[in-house]
Amino acid sequence: MSGQADAAEVLVLGGAGVDTIIHVPELPLPYADSYMIDSGIRTRAGQTGDFVALGLAALGLRTHHLDLLGDDPEGDLVRALHDEHGIALTALPQPAGTKRAVNLVGPDGRRLSLYDTSRAHPDDRFPEATLRALAATSRHVHVTITQPCAHALPVLRETGVPLSTDLHDWDGENPYHEPFAYAADVVFLSAAALADPERTMRRIAERGRARTVVATAGAEGAHLLADGELTRIPAADPPAPVVDSNGAGDAFAAAFLYGRLSGEPPERCARYGAIAGAHACTVPAARADAIGRDELLRRAAVAGR
Repeated sequence: MSGQADAAEVLVLGGAGVDTIIHVPELPLPYADSYMIDSGIRTRAGQTGDFVALGLAALGLRTHHLDLLGDDPEGDLVRALHDEHGIALTALPQPAGTKRAVNLVGPDGRRLSLYDTSRAHPDDRFPEATLRALAATSRHVHVTITQPCAHALPVLRETGVPLSTDLHDWDGENPYHEPFAYAADVVFLSAAALADPERTMRRIAERGRARTVVATAGAEGAHLLADGELTRIPAADPPAPVVDSNGAGDAFAAAFLYGRLSGEPPERCARYGAIAGAHACTVPAARADAIGRDELLRRAAVAGR
């Protein structure tokens, strides 16, 4: 374990790991015996939980991250990322090794992710005492959709701490995502696989606890459902050329939660998210970086004129 045991404003649960980034000439990638990758092939810490934690910490929120990590070089990369950014980390031993993935990134910043599911087991659990202790000292818990987090949902609901989750590219049908969708107070998801985003968002709100549901739609902005009212949130202009969309959804969620914990209304929270997501698209995949609070508020003020 690393990091301090001080009370956190946000507990991030799950989603720690490493990605290997490969820039490819196009997506989908046509079959060939080999490709020469002049930009290099790089492995860095940073999966969804890491990026949400990084985004929250960059915005000045005390953040604690709980997950299982292997005693391996990949786990060392994750630990080093948290140490570098002052993010408290409780790393429980994972004998199967640290989670990892390969991201193929196209010239337009789109990505194709390949996840190694051999680094986890269906019976992976967070110790209940650890989970309760960390949740009890947090204002909010953000839950990734990994297997240990699915087992943690009943305990988290008992604590009464507000929850958020990101369903990523859920198609609205896969039953695995439903416990997360219906347990959280704030639900994020991508509209990419949804034929009718509004219908899915309203179903989440009707069947679960969420009063706020956000479906991000890339360059088209986002759909915000708050207290039954649907609002279209425009995309923010990227401050530099778009190089990689990896982590944009995590940045959106972190900035939205920053706004929520600051007492802002849902629409302003979503506009914060759009600004942070646009910033993330300008960060090369090999770097772990996030927009800071001063820059977020400055861009939000300019956009509001």
